Amino acid sequence: MADFIFTANIAHYKDLLATETDATKIAMLHRLLAEEEAKLAEWRAKNRPPKAKE
Repeated sequence: MADFIFTANIAHYKDLLATETDATKIAMLHRLLAEEEAKLAEWRAKNRPPKAKE
């Protein structure tokens, strides 16, 4: 579930960046996007599925 939320937020920020023209808002969106990508990477690192035995 968390994976979906992080991914949805990342997509949302990218959509906003595609149309935003205000430099201050663009900087804020870049910061938020980077933070969300870091959260996703951290969550995935902590929630890796166990390796299958051969």
